[in-house]
Order: sequence, then structure tokens, then C-alpha cells
Amino acid sequence: MRNKILRVLPLVLGLLFLCSVSMAGAEEKIGFVDVREIMVNSDAGKKASEEFKKTFEKNKTQIQAKETELKKLREELEKQRSILKEAALKEKESAYQKKFHDYQVMVKDANEDMQKRDQELSRSMIPEIMKVISTIAAKEKYTAVFDIGTALFFVKEKDLTKQVLAEFDRTYKPKK
Repeated sequence: MRNKILRVLPLVLGLLFLCSVSMAGAEEKIGFVDVREIMVNSDAGKKASEEFKKTFEKNKTQIQAKETELKKLREELEKQRSILKEAALKEKESAYQKKFHDYQVMVKDANEDMQKRDQELSRSMIPEIMKVISTIAAKEKYTAVFDIGTALFFVKEKDLTKQVLAEFDRTYKPKK
């Protein structure tokens, strides 16, 4: 319940702000921007997406190879179960369990690596996107600019996403 209130509170405050701005005078200007769209469609975002795809495909290939190996080992173990002595069977099962554990660790590490890369990209891009938004907002005298992802509503005519995206592509140089 508290989390719902905390999520709705900024929206309510935003609405109150919009109401007070509309009553304050005609010179007030409100804009909206879709930060997620900028991150996905910017040149830097597209490049990062390609790198993600390459890494994902590489990981996928390695994981599938390990899965195939595990499947063969399991089938072999099942076929030999009735003819192997108990000690040999335990040894093969132990070897299979170790390889299965290694497989689980590989999948977990691959997922964590992808999440880490995504977080690093966000941490590097968002401050730069915010600078571009601030620059455009100051230059064009916007009183406030809201992110569409967190706004309850937005006015399409006041959507600055394309303008911010173009400026971000022009100015942002990813750190290597």
C-alpha cells in the first residue's frame, strides 16, 4: 500500500503543479520527453543494442552447446545405469552433477553480465540525456519537462523527445 502511495505521489504533485502553472499565466511552458525512447533510438543506444545482441548470441551459443553436452551425458548415463556397478554409477552421476552445476553458473553469470552492461549504459547515458533536456528546456524557456515514462498523461504537441534525441546524438560521445 505504501509503495502504491509513493508511486502515485509524484503524479499527484505533478498534476497539482500543472494546475497551478495553468492558473499562474500563459508564459508557463510544460514539455514532455520519453527518456526510454531516447536511450533505445539514439545512435549510442543502437550501438549498445548491437553489442548486446552479439554478446547474447555468443552466450546463447555457448549455453546451447553446454545443454547438448549435458543431454548426451544424461542419455549415456541412463543407458548405462543398469550395467554399471554402483561405484562407477555414482562417479558418473557426480561428474554429471558437476557439469550441470557449471552450466547453471554459466547461465547465471551470462545473465548478470548482461544486466551489468545495461546498468552501466544507463548510468552513462541518463546524466547526458538530462543535460540535453536541461539545455533545451532553458533555451526554449520551459518551466518543467516531464518524462513520459513517469507522467500520468502528456500533451503530444509538447513532446520534446525527437528534439532531445537529435541533440543527444549530436553531442554524446560514449566513454570507452
